[in-house]
Amino acid sequence: MKTFLKVIGGLLLVAIALIAGAVMWLTVRKPAQRPPSVEKIEATPQRMARGEYLVMHVTDCLGCHSDHLTTFAIPVKPGTEGEGGFPFGKEFGVPGVVCAQNITSDPETGLGKWTDGEILRAIREGVDRNGNALFPMMPYVGFSQLDDEDAKSIVVYLRTLKPIRHVTPEKKIDFPVNLLVKFAPKPVEASVVGPKRSDSVAYGKYLTTIAGCHECHTPHDDKGQVDETRPFAGGWEMLGPWGRVNTANLTPHPDTYVGKATREEWIGRFKSFASINASNAPVAPKGRNTVMPWLTFSGMTDEDLGAIYDYLKTVKPIENKVNSFPDAK
Repeated sequence: MKTFLKVIGGLLLVAIALIAGAVMWLTVRKPAQRPPSVEKIEATPQRMARGEYLVMHVTDCLGCHSDHLTTFAIPVKPGTEGEGGFPFGKEFGVPGVVCAQNITSDPETGLGKWTDGEILRAIREGVDRNGNALFPMMPYVGFSQLDDEDAKSIVVYLRTLKPIRHVTPEKKIDFPVNLLVKFAPKPVEASVVGPKRSDSVAYGKYLTTIAGCHECHTPHDDKGQVDETRPFAGGWEMLGPWGRVNTANLTPHPDTYVGKATREEWIGRFKSFASINASNAPVAPKGRNTVMPWLTFSGMTDEDLGAIYDYLKTVKPIENKVNSFPDAK
């Protein structure tokens, strides 16, 4: 019996040593990455215009990286554009707390000292300038599909954001996710060319990816992972300054808005919010505010909104009745 217990004890010690070694290895391990490019992106008028359009109306960078008012659709608080600090916690499926970082041109607390290549790598590959993994609440998995020219245009526009000195809290991720997150970043090894706008369905799919439609409107499991078996079926519960909201079902099931609306009605619904901004956004009725960036997306072109509609009409219809405002009277 003593021999048996010694053997078991020895095996336990070996197992503990192996686990400790694995934890130590993960602690010092850097995520998969490649050196940032050394290119200096030329700030052409075309890139400036495209970058502004993408940041302000498609990728909605400022929606996460700014402070907000609590009126309808949570508009960006004027004067805080890009300063960061918005906390994403367990209500977003984050095992801990992650704060959106300062993306203004401030040299000490923002991107002022970052190279263009470092910003590109962070956006599309999920690695900061020190080679550390960004938490995938930053949607670099979707942004990895950004067309090269679109990605460069975003960098050009971000360089124009007014510098704001604003220190954001460091992220605090629970164990063991703080170690496992290092496997999320993936290098973009080849050039990325997006679909032609003339292919409305393919371009619509591209827009739903970089605009976060797929991420937000697809159910998430109890670990915060997207359920890829039910794309666009909605039902992801999101808690925040807006209250409690469940994302809508965007599949073309006959019971959904996408299933019933015409292309013109779809475009018109977004455009109906074009006159609302931070200065005149109304107070939403109790329980009926929303995190859906209507004010941002209302600035999309009719062509792009139509392309998103065309693509959504091709996805698999899924029956999933969603009460978007469960706390509304």
